[in-house]
Amino acid sequence: MTLSVLMLSTTVGPSRSFAATFFLSRNADGGIEIIGTSVTWLLLCLSAVALGLVLAMLMDTRRSDLIPESLFGALREDFKSGNFKDAIRRVKEDRSFLARILRDSFSQAPSGHAAMRRALEQAADAALTGRSRRLEVLNVLGQVSPMIGLFGTVYGMILAFHAIVISGGAADAVELAGGIGTALTTTFWGLVVAIPSMAAYAILRQRLDGHATEALLGAEQLLGRLQRGARSSDS
Repeated sequence: MTLSVLMLSTTVGPSRSFAATFFLSRNADGGIEIIGTSVTWLLLCLSAVALGLVLAMLMDTRRSDLIPESLFGALREDFKSGNFKDAIRRVKEDRSFLARILRDSFSQAPSGHAAMRRALEQAADAALTGRSRRLEVLNVLGQVSPMIGLFGTVYGMILAFHAIVISGGAADAVELAGGIGTALTTTFWGLVVAIPSMAAYAILRQRLDGHATEALLGAEQLLGRLQRGARSSDS
């Protein structure tokens, strides 16, 4: 049905190309239908925003940025050798997820190991929540864009039924094609935005959660080394 309507709408006039069918809504006279076209281009803008967000979030959730292997290895060696001053310096200078949660944990060192672990878990939750909020924009786009497309769908069907009423129930295919074309085009672009946005949100959220959990486990492992080192020095 979609293909037949699109093919029909491309034959309305010589200026109607197949590509223009997806970007411009036209009325029965061949003029541009403002509301339908505006909805289409709003969805096109949202698709560009969604693409930019996906690319930015892919960079923001890289494992190398959340858990730098060089930092983790250097901290492990520092803790093993008891060189805690260098470990603290490395954590202060780094801006990764791992370094952030360790900074908060180290700040509780005077209160003991249990306090450091609590601070570590709280810092991990706070850092993960902050990064997850940025991902929520993709979720919102995925939820809202079908509603915008549905608005265009309902509007297009109103146009089609209006053409039937005006013609006394004898509207020809050209008169109906404008409204139906608007309905289908806006639905199409709503799904084009929603499907990739929701899929990207799910994938990136799972990726972020996995890396955050790995960072927390690595940080707890480092604190375990610190505790064992403290016990050895006491004995």
